[in-house]
Amino acid sequence: MSITLNNIKKAVFSIRGEEDFNAVALKVFRYQAEQNKVYKRFLELIGCKVAEVGHYSEIPFLPIQFFKSLDVVTGKAPVEKVFKSSGTTATGRSRHLVTDLEVYRSSFTRGWDYFYGDIEDYVVLALLPNYLEQGES
Repeated sequence: MSITLNNIKKAVFSIRGEEDFNAVALKVFRYQAEQNKVYKRFLELIGCKVAEVGHYSEIPFLPIQFFKSLDVVTGKAPVEKVFKSSGTTATGRSRHLVTDLEVYRSSFTRGWDYFYGDIEDYVVLALLPNYLEQGES
């Protein structure tokens, strides 16, 4: 079966344990390695053999500097939203380009529910440096 974005979306939201997580992480990794031009080139430059990566702990991380200087985005879908880091360092703000806000929302909502339960049971207080001044965080 080929790796498609729809297959990945379904798999991500059906993880039930570490074995499932590893299988899905490897699918996502291979999809990203194929469809994300920046990540693909990075893997080539570090000599990563994608087919030989067998566990999520072996997946190379893309350096944060790339998110500050390049458009790191997978596939050809239009970008719906750009989130930026708070900019608390002098090295510039990193950017997170999101092509599907619904998947983004589902991911953090389901993640919260899974680990903590109903958000209605909590009061969340957060200190976000420069949030109003910087925006887009």
